[in-house]
Amino acid sequence: MAGVALGSFVTQRAAHAQYAGQISSIVMDARTGAVLSQEDPDLRRYPASLTKLMTLYMAFSALRAGTITLDQTVPVSIHASTMEPSKLGLVPGSHLTVEQAMLALVTKSANDAACALGEFLGGGSEPQFAAMMTQQARALGMSNTTFRNASGLPDPDQLTTARDLAVLARHIVTDFPEDYHYFSVAAFRFHGRMIPNHNPMLKAYVGADGMKTGYTQEAGRNLVTSALRNDVRLVGVVMGASSNTQRTLAMADQLDRGFDAEGVAPVARPLVLARNTVPSHRTRGGRVIMLAAASSRHAPMEVAEAPAARHTTVRHGRRYVLATPVANGHHIRLIGAKVRPATATTHRAHAGHTSRNHT
Repeated sequence: MAGVALGSFVTQRAAHAQYAGQISSIVMDARTGAVLSQEDPDLRRYPASLTKLMTLYMAFSALRAGTITLDQTVPVSIHASTMEPSKLGLVPGSHLTVEQAMLALVTKSANDAACALGEFLGGGSEPQFAAMMTQQARALGMSNTTFRNASGLPDPDQLTTARDLAVLARHIVTDFPEDYHYFSVAAFRFHGRMIPNHNPMLKAYVGADGMKTGYTQEAGRNLVTSALRNDVRLVGVVMGASSNTQRTLAMADQLDRGFDAEGVAPVARPLVLARNTVPSHRTRGGRVIMLAAASSRHAPMEVAEAPAARHTTVRHGRRYVLATPVANGHHIRLIGAKVRPATATTHRAHAGHTSRNHT
């Protein structure tokens, strides 16, 4: 009977963790910690790949302490190689560097790299690393967060809140300014492949320069974003969105309100989100932009204007591709659609991702 009661308790807790169809969100001033807006920020929910923010925090901390180095090799175990997608496709017995693992987390959200890095930092044990993550969460004041793995793949006991994730995001920004640049990397090369960053806010929101997306079927679509305007930095969290469009738009709206509350002058938003709309054309700056409808609510079309080229930068002898910021409508990027001639009448829907933890 005790086993039945325990199983019932765990099932009930998991069932109530998500509050299906209900978004949790919060925006904080990264410098002061002041809460500028919030909506059900203390509901306990599945973090999905937002878990990787704590995995990265632990890696940054170890780098700061000198217990690991960027060039140190991370072994890939059988366990790490069997993680579900999104993944790099790492082979058991192979290796990658600490820096490659970190870049794989911030760009592709690779679960095999996250597990390998967690095992490496946890003395060979992912459960041990998860316990270390939870201990660190408590030290940061994340009282409603428990970690069970390094990746965010589904576990009924791995729970957090929007408020706790905002606290974590703020600490990443303020505690590790020398490492925060990793979150703005648009792509990195791994074994001859260019691995792009999945974070749409880097391309579509003025001032956004990190952090992380997250998705599982159970969690819905989650997002943590940090943005800087006029020397004011905000961190925002959106959890439980039902589509990528809703997630991105909710984040943009709440960040806009946050900057307004901080007295930062509004910026004309270069973000266009189209879902189930009739295809049409707009011209801006001599460019023709097609608005294309999504194929389904789970694979929404996100359209933003932007043909600014990426640029590279070199830090500590390493070359990175950085996302070009969008500013005042001068730098615009098109997401999920193509620039067409003015006479074009067709469009191609953006293919949706089916992996459980893709974004």
